[in-house]
Amino acid sequence: MTAALDPTDRRIVKATQAGLPLTPAPYAAVAEALALTEAEVIARLASMQERGIVRRIAVAPNHYALGMTANGMSVWDVADDRISELGAQVGALPFVTHCYQRPRALPGWPYNLFAMLHGGSRAEVEAKRDEVAALLGTACRSHDILYSTRILKKTGLRLRDE
Repeated sequence: MTAALDPTDRRIVKATQAGLPLTPAPYAAVAEALALTEAEVIARLASMQERGIVRRIAVAPNHYALGMTANGMSVWDVADDRISELGAQVGALPFVTHCYQRPRALPGWPYNLFAMLHGGSRAEVEAKRDEVAALLGTACRSHDILYSTRILKKTGLRLRDE
């Protein structure tokens, strides 16, 4: 991946890897710090996204700081022929922040759909899980929820200084 970055792209990644500046014009602030134009920073980030070097640029809220302290990864054993359709529906729910398909690890782990649910209490998360279960209906054979106890990592990839 490093080979795909020219020196200017690398500088932009290093300047933004810990997050964009919290200003009304974050790309302009990055551009100023790197002696580039705002348009150049935006164009280069867009190019890196198109090439798959940068997957996305998004806000990553701290759910704990927002009062959502009962966070659970719900896991679902969904019929394979329905997982694409139903996974898209689950991922579109306003209270689901991550939703993805993973291979089962049989015989002990039958789950193939994962959806992160956030709430202020376990009762709130359980109610949200019930909504997901209703949406999945008979295509879901079993499910569980794994509650977070602490944050171990809240960062993305970091480039080393060379």
